[in-house]
Amino acid sequence: MTDLTLGRGPLAPQTPDIRDTYLAEVRRKRMYGGILLTFFVLLTAAGWMTADDRNAGGFWDGLHQIFDFPAEVVSEAWTNRANLPALFLEFVPSLIETINIAAVSTLLGALAAMVLALMATRGLARFPRLIPVFRRLMDGMRAIPEIVIALVLIFILGGGPVPAMIAIAFHTAGALGKLFSEVAENADLKPVEGLASVGATWGQRMWLGVIPQVAPNWLSHALLRFEINIRASAILGFVGSGGIGYDLKLAMQWGTGKYDQVIAIFLILFATIVIVDRISDRYRNLLTRGTH
Repeated sequence: MTDLTLGRGPLAPQTPDIRDTYLAEVRRKRMYGGILLTFFVLLTAAGWMTADDRNAGGFWDGLHQIFDFPAEVVSEAWTNRANLPALFLEFVPSLIETINIAAVSTLLGALAAMVLALMATRGLARFPRLIPVFRRLMDGMRAIPEIVIALVLIFILGGGPVPAMIAIAFHTAGALGKLFSEVAENADLKPVEGLASVGATWGQRMWLGVIPQVAPNWLSHALLRFEINIRASAILGFVGSGGIGYDLKLAMQWGTGKYDQVIAIFLILFATIVIVDRISDRYRNLLTRGTH
């Protein structure tokens, strides 16, 4: 009688050794990973050396001086620390302007992102064939940094908060549009189908069937983007877009004698970002999880 136990007899399947196959695959992946890591290390080293050669001064030669400027700023600010409370009040209007730029640009960008997201979401888009067009449009809007857009607009419109607002809103629309679209893809389509069966238009289906479902997550993403836009609006002040960033640029340009203003601006901006972060974090939790 033929032995049919596992691995014996003429009818036993001739399977390869699974353990050896697995170990060979692991070794192959490690080899490819090592080659890729080595390539990136060499590429990084070559780029670093090229950048250091083309720099105005050698990085390693000036490395020991990296803390000299911060120490000088802090030392002068500490000497004039009695002026800080008055300086806080002096820069409050610029801070309000920065927050206004961030708020308006977030609102405009979020409204544009809503339309782009709905037009780029499979199963919801008004023109399904144009979904790739709207997706690539959002990719392009995200790819262009705010500072590049602001520099172009400053050349056309002149300095002020308007170029910063348009630049941040443009980038925000692309960034939020992507996030909004991902949320909308998980929406339940049954309400949309029900509205379509009674003759509702596309806009009515979106307004009554989709937006109530996705609104909490959309608002959560918009609040997070508002935090980012406060920092972006402060940075754009360095290129002449107004706000507290412009005051910081002027204070640093004047050099010694204005460093107490630099510290005051840093502190008030840091406090504002922390407060906004804590408030928005609380409301994001309420919107997405319902926790207190």
